[in-house]
Amino acid sequence: MSDGALQGGLAAQTATETGVSDLAMSLSKRIRPAMTKLYVMYFRVAEQSDLTGPQLSIMSRLQENGPSRISAVAQAEGIRMPTASNALHQLEQRDLVRRVRDESDRRGVRVELTPLGETELVRVGKERELYLAEMLDSLDDDDLRDAHELVDIINRLADAYSAGVISDNGK
Repeated sequence: MSDGALQGGLAAQTATETGVSDLAMSLSKRIRPAMTKLYVMYFRVAEQSDLTGPQLSIMSRLQENGPSRISAVAQAEGIRMPTASNALHQLEQRDLVRRVRDESDRRGVRVELTPLGETELVRVGKERELYLAEMLDSLDDDDLRDAHELVDIINRLADAYSAGVISDNGK
């Protein structure tokens, strides 16, 4: 089956067949193209950094959760162990993370941010916050008020998604 046929078959599924409400599907179709554009632009912004989005995500999780086993990083990021191990190795080579013995199990190893990793994460975060603020500042006052109303909803969605609350069927 060609990619086009596969995509056509998936697109032809009704909301009832996927277990997703018609309203959620309609919103998804309207939002997805813009989210893709914004995502690409947002992750291109770090002018002084060549860290990838996934690397920054891993570093952010380490900042939030503290030293973590590689398996926990992989699970939290929704990636396979070899992928997490490779990403962490790349970060370790740049002195952004380091491996430390797990005090509760001396055989285990955890990874943590280094001071340089903390500094880089803060710097890139500030750079991206400024870029996002500049994007939002291009909106008129009415649109800014509407965007303000969406902040809590977007944060709840991100929290639910990252916590694994949303399962394969969307609920």
